[in-house]
Amino acid sequence: MTVRKASHAGSWYTDDGEQLDSELESWLGAVPATVDTLVTEEVEPAPLPMSGVRAIIGPHAGLSYSGATAAYAYKSINTSGIKRVFILGPSHHVYMRRCAFSQCTEYETPLGNIQVDRKAISELQRKGRGAWESMGLEVDEDEHSLEMHLPFIYKIFEHRIDDIKLVPILVGNLSFDREQAFGALLAEYLEDEENLFVVSSDFCHWGSRFRFTWYKESEDTGAVQLGGKRAGSRETPIWKSIERLDYDGMRAITRLDHVEFKQYLDQTENTICGRHPIGVLLGAVSHLFPEHPGNADNGPQLRFVKYAQSSKVQEASDSSVTVTSPTSEKPQRKPSSRGTSDELLSAAERENLVNEAEWGFRKWLTENGPSTGYVMYPSTRQILKSLQSLYVTLEEIDFSDIALK
Repeated sequence: MTVRKASHAGSWYTDDGEQLDSELESWLGAVPATVDTLVTEEVEPAPLPMSGVRAIIGPHAGLSYSGATAAYAYKSINTSGIKRVFILGPSHHVYMRRCAFSQCTEYETPLGNIQVDRKAISELQRKGRGAWESMGLEVDEDEHSLEMHLPFIYKIFEHRIDDIKLVPILVGNLSFDREQAFGALLAEYLEDEENLFVVSSDFCHWGSRFRFTWYKESEDTGAVQLGGKRAGSRETPIWKSIERLDYDGMRAITRLDHVEFKQYLDQTENTICGRHPIGVLLGAVSHLFPEHPGNADNGPQLRFVKYAQSSKVQEASDSSVTVTSPTSEKPQRKPSSRGTSDELLSAAERENLVNEAEWGFRKWLTENGPSTGYVMYPSTRQILKSLQSLYVTLEEIDFSDIALK
């Protein structure tokens, strides 16, 4: 058994369990029973907890800065029925081009330990066919983006913490296509009501120490880097310019539009440290909703329920970090419009889909059937290849010519 120590306790947050519990109680207790939705004004105020929350995006700054804001996201969660928590956090210390799993069996917190779901990790590694990396204990304990969520996770599940398991995932510097690919691997887990996804990200890191002093006087003017210039006398305060910048990115995320979010980042270079974990989440949603998720009937909704800056920047020599708390509700798969399989998938993709369906059926037979294997005749493979929808389900397949052996 390998336990990841709470390596940032005592510095980023208290290592005293009783004090930490009291702070968490205070932050969660301060969240109102009903919250307004930011960015999307037409959405009605939401009572907490919300129904069907499958994912939250929460900050990972020191809890003295971020705890009150993170509490809004965690107070939004209806914890009943949840058995597994995926945490996706950016890598701050190690450069990676893929995603990495923890090799530990438990994660320590000052409140108690939380189990890691080794079975789910093994399943994802098998499905990913070499796509995943593993992080060593030193890398795991150096990184704070995953750890900063553990106290809240423990707290909201404290009455049945032994039934909760973690899947910690460190997300590297991914291309857009890799965000989509890892999102596709995680999509079925996001769809499952027993899973909760926690995406770890702060928003704008502003100031010379972050090498980012983006400023825009108004919507009609171009953006500039202030450098060492004083900006206190400008008509628009710097903190307000930062808020506008963040809100533009929040709108793209609210629309669950992965392409739009990527374009926003390319244009503004906003220092959202969890851009890649957010991209993986958006990739998973777009996999479940191949026709623009933001326009899908009865599709998922994402609400920003809290926005805060660590300080109100007035001068170019100041700095701040933005923290937000959005929640995503009900990401259930919407079948794509039917067309020919040639229109939907390439030949290689169709073959891969057939193989995946065959593997899934083999697994089902092994776990539930009267035998340990099966024979799939060529005619059945032809049925699989000729399906007219993007997703293969057992209801769509005639398995009458499959013989158990």
